[in-house]
Amino acid sequence: MEIVKLDRVSRVYTSGEHVLKALDDVSMSLEEGKFVVILGPSGAGKSTLLNLLGGLDSPTSGKIYVQGRDISTLSKDDLAEYRATTVGFVFQFYNLVPTLTAKENVALVKEIAPDAFAAEKMLEEVGLGDHLNNFPSELSGGEQQRVSIARALAKNPKILLCDEPTGALDSETGVRVLKLLLSMARNYGKTIVIVTHNQNIAKMADVVIRVKNGKIQSYQAQEHPMSADEVEW
Repeated sequence: MEIVKLDRVSRVYTSGEHVLKALDDVSMSLEEGKFVVILGPSGAGKSTLLNLLGGLDSPTSGKIYVQGRDISTLSKDDLAEYRATTVGFVFQFYNLVPTLTAKENVALVKEIAPDAFAAEKMLEEVGLGDHLNNFPSELSGGEQQRVSIARALAKNPKILLCDEPTGALDSETGVRVLKLLLSMARNYGKTIVIVTHNQNIAKMADVVIRVKNGKIQSYQAQEHPMSADEVEW
């Protein structure tokens, strides 16, 4: 079942006389419950695409449909509700509240997402069951990233948008997190979209989208994606 559709989407940024076409006439669709990887060099338009899907930015032209609704025309209040209930975000920076514990940071989503999973359960899933009461300053960068991933998953979103989610993690922890993300797609019907430079993560994907110079270079469905254990990290 189609959950996302982009119809001739462009995003142009202007600064004085300088014009940057971050996305150029992009059309594509994503199926519900798929593990999707977007690959491309820096400046290719990957993060712009993620921001548009997440309602953090608006297209200069074209339409973005999520569950049949054009999110590019939503009011500010409707867009805020969309971000709170339909999409979750995992970025390279952690955005944790420094005065709250790991458990309290994850539990914050209960205020905007009544269907949220329990904070303890999600922290255990990402290997932080022993750090529930630690503050961000007491955690390593990799541990803080895992808290942010647990928080995004706890919101129980339909779509999880991840910008280099394992970039700050060691290989073993990164694989554990990828297994968790993959299980969310397989077992809970979540659509997971990961922007990455890591070709190995692409081997696990149902769909691999390669982006360059603001355009989709290729859209490849993989019938037999590898499991995390089959990939040579």
